[in-house]
Formats: sequence, C-alpha cells, structure tokens
Amino acid sequence: MNLFDVYPLNNVTITKAKGSYVWDSEGDQYLDLYGGHAVISIGHTHPHWVRRIEEQLEKIAFYSNSVQNPLQAELAKKLGEVSGKEDYSLFLCNSGAEANENALKLASFHTGRKKVVAFSKAFHGRTSLAVSVTDNKNYVAPVNETDNVDFLPFNDEEALEAHFAKYGKEIAAVIIEGIQGVGGINVASESFLKLIRALCDKYGAVYIADAVQCGYGRSGKFFSHDFAGVNADIYSMAKGMGNGFPIGGIIIAPYIKPKHFQLGTTFGGNHLACAAALAVLEVMKEEKLMGNATMIGKYLRDELNKIPGLQNVRGRGLMIGFDVPEEIAALKKNLLLNQKIFTGEAKPNVIRLLPSLALKKKDAEMFIDAVKEEIEAFAVVAE
Repeated sequence: MNLFDVYPLNNVTITKAKGSYVWDSEGDQYLDLYGGHAVISIGHTHPHWVRRIEEQLEKIAFYSNSVQNPLQAELAKKLGEVSGKEDYSLFLCNSGAEANENALKLASFHTGRKKVVAFSKAFHGRTSLAVSVTDNKNYVAPVNETDNVDFLPFNDEEALEAHFAKYGKEIAAVIIEGIQGVGGINVASESFLKLIRALCDKYGAVYIADAVQCGYGRSGKFFSHDFAGVNADIYSMAKGMGNGFPIGGIIIAPYIKPKHFQLGTTFGGNHLACAAALAVLEVMKEEKLMGNATMIGKYLRDELNKIPGLQNVRGRGLMIGFDVPEEIAALKKNLLLNQKIFTGEAKPNVIRLLPSLALKKKDAEMFIDAVKEEIEAFAVVAE
C-alpha cells in the first residue's frame, strides 16, 4: 500500500528534535522557525512535557467520555487561569478543524439560525463546516458548497455593517482569525474586532474567535483577539495546545448553555492529551513564554524591517510574515537548503515565522544573519 499523495514534501526526514532545533536522518541540524505549522509552542520534547506524558502513559492512556476524567477538569481550571477566561466552559476535541466544526454547530444550535459570516483569505480547516467557511475553492468539494456562508472583505468595517443591516436577524455566527495564518499573516484590526462584537450583540449572533493558529500565547497575549479588549462568545483552539500531541477544544461563554448529546467526541479530552495540554500550560506559566514571544517577536520584526528587499513585515509576537519580491523568490528554499532553517510560506510570496514561544534571542539573531547572507547572495548573482 502507498500513502495517498496530498502534500508536496521537502526531501528531509526528521529523526530527532529538541527545543528550537531538529535533526535529519543524515545528522544535520536545522533551526525550526515553523514549528510544524505553529504546533510546537513550548519547544520540541520539552522535558516537563515528556515526563507528564510518560507518567500518564504508565497509568491509563485512554477511556471514553462515558466516565469521569479528573484531568479534564484540571485542564479546564488551568486554562481558565492562564487565559483569563475563568467563567467560560471547555469542550475538548482533537484538532482545529474539529474545534471550528463544534463552534459553528453550537452557534447554530444556540441561535436557531443558519447563516455564517466569514472573511476573504480565511482558513478554518478542511472538514465539512470548517471548509465551508474557508476562502479557498481548491479545498471545497461539491458536497461542502453551501449558500449559508457569506464571505466579506477582511477588515472592511463598512461592508460588515452593511451586511448586518441587511441580514442581521439571519446570522448565526461571525467567525474570524485574530491573525490570519494560511491567508498570509494578516492582522485583524482592533476596531474591526470591536465592531464584530457590537454587531453580534445587537443582532443576537455568536462571535467565534478562531484562535487555532494565532492563539495559545503566540501573539504575546493568550488570544490574539484580546488585543481588541472585547471577549468572543466562543474561542477555538488546537495547534500549540498540545505541543505536538493531538488535542483541540473550544471555550464557551457562560450564557451559552450545554445540552446533552448536542456535542460529543470519542477521543477528545483523553488522558494522554490532557496530560500533554496541562504540561504546555504549566511550562508557559513557569517560563513566562508569552512575554518571551512579545520580546523576541519585536526583535525579529524590527530587524527584518531593516533588511533591504523584504516588504510589509507584519504580525504580533511570534506569528510573523513578510513579503518576498520576485527577484528573491527562492529565499525560503535557500534558507532551508543553505542555512538549514525551516520557515513557512503563504501563497504567493509570503514567508511565515511560527517558532516555539521559547525561541532564544541567539537563535533569532542567527536567523536574521542567515536572511542577510542569502539576500546578499542574490545580489551577487544579479551582478
């Protein structure tokens, strides 16, 4: 049997990882500034995270959600403390797409409505509801097509107000990434998020903050949406939540009440996943990683802005993007091949940085030096 070929792959086999570094099957060391799609939050194989999982594995790895699991309650309490959303409730699942599926479903249950507002360049996942609010036709199969989703321009307050004025009483939810990831590191303006909050309040819609990639401390705040100073009704989470162990979840405002059997999951919130997620929160708090994300992120943006040729440096914390002009379009590839540095991309010309929140200053400096060296090499070739 062969693997179903769904991704173009780099010709690298990673066999070991620690902190912000990975090693391939040839023994070569790489600086990881992509974290496997923003998944590695506290650093690869963090010793506390490893120990937490190993200790839990010796006790019980899994049982269904038909019995009490005290680790779930412990995780909810710790998540409330670290995120500042202590009056919210937690529903656990396995991935970001699944989190957004449940967020949208719950919003529809709560309001009794069908219509959803999403935005240009949005990415919310590849499953049925999640992909229907994703602005990429390549991911949307005929069975996913629906008239219940309206895409509006990102950060366009006038368009949003006009849409609510016309359809407000039909809208179940607005779903928005605080910082678009796959869309190219586009930051939602604070005024736009405040307007979403106000319109949802006025028309009885649910504000869903997709924090799958931009949440869990990556922006320097626990949720990047928090920069606007207003609360969403539902926050979706995954990626950095387990530092590589599959886990996702939504937290839900207290006015939205649960009903038995509306939501459910087999594997969500299993013992091992909770152990991994608890370790992440414990390390984030102990090592003050949100503060580190703010500090190192500012350094990277400031230094990238000084490099001639790079354009539109943007982002918050350790979620950073910049545009690469056509004459240095091979920069990402050359950083990997020549400098042994993993970065991410967004089409057509964006390099994305999504490293561990524990990234050290010396590693950020190494990256800046590598970018300068590669850009100088382009200039020599051009001459």
